[in-house]
Amino acid sequence: MNKLIALGLAVSCGLGVAHAQTTDEARYLGLDEYISMARGESPAAVRADTRRENRYWQYRSFQSQYRPQLVLRSDLPQYSNTIRGITQEDGSIAFRPVNQNETSVSMGLEQVIPWTGGTVNVSSSLTRFDNFTTGDLSYSSSPFFISIVQPVFAFNRYKWDRSISPMVFEESKRSYREDVERISVDATGLYFDLLLAQKSFEIAKNNVANNDTVFKIAQGRYRLGKIPENDLLQLELNLMNSQLAVSQAELDLETSSLALKSYVGIAPEVELVLTVPQEMPEFDISMEKALDQALSNRQEALAFERRIKEAERDVANARGDAGVGGDFFATFGFAGQGQTIAEMMGDLQPQTVATLGLRVPIMNGGRIQAVKETAEANQRLTEYTVAQDRINFEQEVRTQVRQFEMLRERVKVTKKSDEIAQRRYDIAKNRYLIGKISITDLSVALSEKDQAKRTYIESLRNLWSAYYNLRRLTLYDFENGEDLYVEEDEE
Repeated sequence: MNKLIALGLAVSCGLGVAHAQTTDEARYLGLDEYISMARGESPAAVRADTRRENRYWQYRSFQSQYRPQLVLRSDLPQYSNTIRGITQEDGSIAFRPVNQNETSVSMGLEQVIPWTGGTVNVSSSLTRFDNFTTGDLSYSSSPFFISIVQPVFAFNRYKWDRSISPMVFEESKRSYREDVERISVDATGLYFDLLLAQKSFEIAKNNVANNDTVFKIAQGRYRLGKIPENDLLQLELNLMNSQLAVSQAELDLETSSLALKSYVGIAPEVELVLTVPQEMPEFDISMEKALDQALSNRQEALAFERRIKEAERDVANARGDAGVGGDFFATFGFAGQGQTIAEMMGDLQPQTVATLGLRVPIMNGGRIQAVKETAEANQRLTEYTVAQDRINFEQEVRTQVRQFEMLRERVKVTKKSDEIAQRRYDIAKNRYLIGKISITDLSVALSEKDQAKRTYIESLRNLWSAYYNLRRLTLYDFENGEDLYVEEDEE
């Protein structure tokens, strides 16, 4: 309890930190320092870093499919010792014992052709066949073999993926910067929750002391017949209510303190003394500048373009599935066989295979048309939704800019109101002690003093929350004139 009292009294009634006695373990903490801790040490920051790393490797995985893939395949061995049915020249089946082994190895280099949607494969293979029943040994090989598979009149998935996936990755990098600024907003809220709780605890303790002083003086004046009993009872009730307020303020202080500490991993036993931010962010904000930065930097702005492109991709996919399609397959290479490797390599023969398969829809009950119309309708809906989302996006930025400018003026007003309310209460208390005003006037002055203090802290909270929210919405530091997100090349 003594630590909490010291903690509450450590923050002054006005600006700055009171020079009150605190425990040796007390740590002074400012808003900037706490936000820096939250960005670097909080679980939210770790989650943001993890998501960024995960998206990076997802993109690297996507990129890898467009690079050559070298694969070694082998069957070592394929041994069989059994009885099989062998088809004879007259079509009959004769069962013969089989004791043989086949060993094969091949290596192929495969490459996607993203511009056409096809694939090309260059490979080499060697097979050895052992017939243990007859003692025969033979080899076959294709030292060079190239094959091409090319879809015809079909939807090219690779072309669209190469256009859309880099946008998704770029969105993820911008989203990470927004996550960092969102952490700042959340940390600001926790900071001012505790600061307000400390102020409320301090106010409650001061009110107990003030009400106790006034009540004791009133007891003497009541015995002299200078005030009615009703005033004395009201003062006693005020004292009791202020004592109850201390208990509630103590609970709120403990709850807010634990929430702030757990967010960044500060040990629960560490006593914190929060300082009231003295300087306000002073800079001019151009509405056009804010909108330009938001449209240039934000993940959501890039997502508008990506969503339109995805809708176009879906229409292209539907049209590709609806029309004439097929596959062209061609291979060219050399192959040989022989009893020995030398014999096999000396008798290489060219081999060529070409196939064109077509698929022509004749009758489908209107399914193809329905698929096309659905995709085109979804495209129109996406375009309308994106247009509306863009309007909402810009309106959110405009509102935040206006709100920030309004809140900056509000802080100045509430600061002055706090100072006036404090002086008014001091005057009211002194005038009541000499019998110049009623107990009602004193109670009103006390309530206005407390409310003015809380209102000032709340206005600071709203201002700094708006400041970091403006940074999140634009990814721009207006105070220093710097972009918070700079696009970098990723391999």
